[in-house]
Amino acid sequence: MKRKRIIHSGISTFERYLTLWVFICMVIGVLIGVYLPAIPQFLGNFEYANVSVPVAILIWLMIYPMMLKVDFKSIKKVGENPRGLIITWVTNWLIKPFTMYAIAAFFFFIVFKKWITPDLATQYLAGAVLLGAAPCTAMVFVWSHLTRGNPAYTVVQVATNDIIILVGFVPIVAFLLGMSNITIPWTTLFLSVILFVVIPLAAGIISRTLITKNKGLEYFEKAFIPKFSNVTITGLLLTLIIIFSFQGRTIIENPFNIILIAVPLIIQTFLIFFIAYFWSKAWKLTHDIAAPAGMIGASNFFELAVAVAISLFGLGSGAALATVVGVLVEVPVMLQLVRIANGTRSWFRPSEGDRSYETT
Repeated sequence: MKRKRIIHSGISTFERYLTLWVFICMVIGVLIGVYLPAIPQFLGNFEYANVSVPVAILIWLMIYPMMLKVDFKSIKKVGENPRGLIITWVTNWLIKPFTMYAIAAFFFFIVFKKWITPDLATQYLAGAVLLGAAPCTAMVFVWSHLTRGNPAYTVVQVATNDIIILVGFVPIVAFLLGMSNITIPWTTLFLSVILFVVIPLAAGIISRTLITKNKGLEYFEKAFIPKFSNVTITGLLLTLIIIFSFQGRTIIENPFNIILIAVPLIIQTFLIFFIAYFWSKAWKLTHDIAAPAGMIGASNFFELAVAVAISLFGLGSGAALATVVGVLVEVPVMLQLVRIANGTRSWFRPSEGDRSYETT
C-alpha cells in the first residue's frame, strides 16, 4: 500500500487515467467520424499553410501551461554535475531518434508487411519519427516526482532540452523523413516549430518573468500555474476527438493497426529508458538524477509530435494516428517504468540526505 501511495502521489486523476480518457475520446471521435462526418468536413475547412486552426488553438492550450513550468534561469547550473546532462542530451538527440526510426522501420516494413501497405507503413514510420525526435518537456516533472528525482536537476534537464528542440528537431526530422523518401515541406516544418515551440515557449518565459516580478515566485508557482492544471489534458483530449473523427472510417476498417503501431513504440520506450538508466549506473550517478534521465528520454513531447504530424500530413493521415497511439500507450508504460525505477533504487548510491532506501 505504501508503494502504491508513492506511485500515485503528485499525479492528478486526469493524468493517472489518461489512457482511459484517450480511449474514451477515441471512441467518441470514431463515432463522430462515422455517423456525423459533416463535423470533420466542416473543421477541415479551417486551415492555413496546412495547419488546422482549431487544432492549433487546442495545442497552444496544451503546450503553454507546460512552458510555464520551465525556469530557464536554471541553465546557469549546467556546469554542476554535467554527467547527468550529457546522458540526457546524448540519449535524447543522438540515440533516441535513430533507434525509433530503426525499430519502427523494422516492424512496419518487415514484421508487419503482411498487414500494412507500403504507403501506410511509410506514414506510420513518419509518425514514429516525430515521436522519437520530441523528448518529453513537461510530463517528465511528474515522472521525476514519482521516482523522487532531484527537482532542481530535472528543471535543468528540461530547460536545456527545450533549447535543443529549437535547433535540433527540424534537421533530425527532415533527415529521417528524407531517408524514408518522404517529401519534406520545409515551410510547414519550420512553421510548426515556430507555432508549437517558439511561441508557447516565449509566452511562458514572458508570463513567468512578468508575474514573478509583480507578485513573486511563490504566487507564480503555487497560485498561477495550478490554474492550468487541467487545461493541458483538456486541450489534448479535445484534440484527440478531432483527430479520431478524421480517422473514424480508417479505424473501423483497420482496428488491428492500433496494436501494430503500439508494438514498436512500447519497445522503443523501454529501450531508451534502460540505455539512459544503465549508463547512469555505470557513471555512478545518484538515483535522483538517474531516474529522471531515463524518464525524459523514454517519454515523448507527444503534443509537439501530434501538432507537427497534423501540419505535415493532415488530420486523417497515418502519421497523425501513429502519434496519437503514442499518447495512448505512454502513461501506462511510463508508470511501469516508474515502478521499475523505484524497485531498483538500491542499485544506485544514495544522494545526500536521501532516506528513501529505508522506506521502499
